[in-house]
Formats: sequence, structure tokens, C-alpha cells
Amino acid sequence: MSKKSEQTNTGQGQKTSTKPFYMGLGFQVLVGIVLGLALGFIAPKFAVEMKVLGDIFLRLIKVVVAPLVFLSVVHGITSAGDMKSVGRIGFRAIIYFEIVSTLVLAVSMVVANFAGLGTSMNLTQSDTAKAAAKAQYAQAGSEMTLQHFVETIVPDNFIGAFTTGGLLQVLTISICFGAGILMLKPEQRIPVEKGLSHLSETFFKFVDVIMKFSPLGAFGAIAYTIGSNGMSAVISLSYLLIVMYVMLAFVIVVMFGTIMRIFGLNHFQFLRYIKEEIIILFATASSESVLPRLMQKLQKLGCSKQSVGLVIPTGYAFNLDGTSVYMPLCTLFLANAYGIHLDFKQQLLLVLIMMLTSKGAATVSGGTFIVFAATVTASGILPLEGLPLLFGINRFTSQAVATCNGIGNAVAAMVVSKISGEFDSNVQKAEYQKTFGKIAG
Repeated sequence: MSKKSEQTNTGQGQKTSTKPFYMGLGFQVLVGIVLGLALGFIAPKFAVEMKVLGDIFLRLIKVVVAPLVFLSVVHGITSAGDMKSVGRIGFRAIIYFEIVSTLVLAVSMVVANFAGLGTSMNLTQSDTAKAAAKAQYAQAGSEMTLQHFVETIVPDNFIGAFTTGGLLQVLTISICFGAGILMLKPEQRIPVEKGLSHLSETFFKFVDVIMKFSPLGAFGAIAYTIGSNGMSAVISLSYLLIVMYVMLAFVIVVMFGTIMRIFGLNHFQFLRYIKEEIIILFATASSESVLPRLMQKLQKLGCSKQSVGLVIPTGYAFNLDGTSVYMPLCTLFLANAYGIHLDFKQQLLLVLIMMLTSKGAATVSGGTFIVFAATVTASGILPLEGLPLLFGINRFTSQAVATCNGIGNAVAAMVVSKISGEFDSNVQKAEYQKTFGKIAG
């Protein structure tokens, strides 16, 4: 027996791999971020040109997101065996999403009131009037009505749902397709399920290939951010950024940590386990950039394939905790900057509007900022002229918001799997032992 095999069977948790640290994806992404920061300050004009690297990486990720969501949801439904099991997991996921996102919205609104965001700016609407930007954001926001939201969920053709980037439409097709497979006879279902399973595994291997380019993507995205904005935008709205980052950190560490602890899960060990995904989230400012890897890692950590396949894709549409932090803070910032007093009833109305509009973040291009524009438009009391002001720091806020959204959905999958009896703690311990060289709770 070789020494390597002996180490595996000793039970002492020693790693069998001695891969150098610089070969790790997380380290390479960090190097990309540092180089991007340096280039952004040293040669800002050239750094702006590096945007193409970040764009290419995100394009590659978007190629696999819709097919993976479809395959994962369908496999999750068929693995459950019947629609009753699907409904059980889905119902618990939706309840979890609504409770947590509403709680985050409420806490963020309270913090925004006490923080005094934007009170020193003393703006008037004519000071920042930008007609072109106003028209653009107003149009984007006006589309986010209840009717538009409902219509967006249902696609008008099968292929179109995958080509337009509408995640909710893909979810709708996936659920219907999965239900259709369950209606087949057992002898008909088996080859279909096997084929979809093999196709899903192939796509995950495709993702592994794409992730080799993530350090370049991180380098390009950070270089462009610093090169195009410099530090002027950060300095002018530094207080808002500080409050937002502190609030997002509070949600990630305290709120998510408390939830994980309630269900007997080690939050800090979990964050360490997905550290590479967290780095990629922050660098790319896109939640989609790690969706495939998160689904893969959660299954390795003991969550069943059906629970991950149902919770993660649904959470990316309905469980945007980072967006729930962003919207109240920026709403109060905008109101205070223009001297608009919002009483308790108006703030409560805004929270209700946010509960609706935030669910549309996955249906439009532009993500959180466009959803915020929808909220401003729907309120009827906030100045649209202030939107370009916040757009100046959109890249910096998007990085933190996307990170919180991604972690929040990973936590949701762990918790829903646990309460649905779809979680194997022995698999979790074995995976932690394999990853960290020791057994962790």
C-alpha cells in the first residue's frame, strides 16, 4: 500500500493532495483583483480597455446559466419522485425567502433612518437634471408593473426563454417540463432521466473549463471599475458606501449566522468552504458568475440534488437579500438628499413596493439598479433626477450586493435542505474533512 493510500485510511484527516497554493483558483482570482486595482490607478485609460475581459467571462457564464437551471430544476423534480415532494420543498423555500428578505428590508429601513444618509447634500431637482438619463431610467422602471411581472414569468416560446436571459421564464418551463416527465410511465421516464443527468454532468464539466478564465475576468472587471471611476465617485458618496457595506456584512455574518446556528449549521466554516465563490462574486459583481459552482458545492456538502436544483434557481429570482439591503438605504439617501420627508406610512408603502419590485430583479437587464429605478418610479414621491447620482457608484455597490445575494441563496439551500430532510450531515463532515484536513461541525 502506498503512503498516499495509507494517509487516506488513517482517519486523521490529512489531505491527499499537495497542490501548491498558487494553483488554487481563489489565490489566482485575488492576484487578478490586485493587478486590476494597480492598473486602474497607474494607467486608468488603458485599464478601461480591460473591460472586455470581464465582459467575456460573464458572457461565458451566462451561456451555461439557463441550461443548468433548466437541467437542475427538472432533475430536482424528477428526483423527488412526485409533485407532492416538489411542492413540499418549494413551499418551504418560498416561506423562507419571504421571511428573510422581508426581515432584511425592515432592518435596512430602520438603519437608513438612523444613519442620516444624504442629509448633507442639500440638492434640488434642477441641480442634477439629466433629461436623457431620467427618461431612460423612468422607462425601465415603468415597465416593472405587476402585470408586466406576471407576463414575464410565462414565455411565448420554448427557445426564447433561454435566449432572452429571463430566469423566471426558464423556471416556469423547467417546472412544467419536470411535471411532464413525472407523468410518463416508469419505463419511459428512466432513459429520459438518465439522459438529462448525463447532460447536466457534462454542463458542470463545461463550467469547470470556463472557471479557468475567472482570474482574467476578475482582473478586467476591477481594472475597468477603478480606471473609469477612479476614487472620486467613492469619495463623494463614501458615507453611503460605508453604511451599505457595514449593513451587508451584518446581514452576512450576524443574520445568516444566526439562521445557520438555529438549524445546527456552522456558518463560518461554510463561508470558508465557499470562499472562492465569494471572491468571484465580489470581483465580477454578478450573482450568476458562481451559480453553477455553488450548486455543485452544495451537493458535495450534503444537500440533495433535488433540493439544490429547486432552491438555488428559485432563490436567484425570489431571494435577493443584498438587493433588500440596497433599496431602503438608497431610497432614504435619495429622499434626504432632496429634502423630502418620508413619514412612517410612506416608508411602509415603500417597503411593500420593494417586496414586489425586488422579485423582478431576475427579469430585467440591469439587475438591482433597474429594480431600484422601478421602486423610485412606482413611489411617485422620489426624484428620478437623483438616479444618475447613484449610478456613479453602481459598480461598487453591485459588488457587495451580488456577494450578499449569492451567499444568501447558498444559506437558503442549506437551511431548506435541512428542514426538508434532504441534508446528510455525514457527507458534510466528510467533505469538510477532505477540504480542511479536519472534521468540522
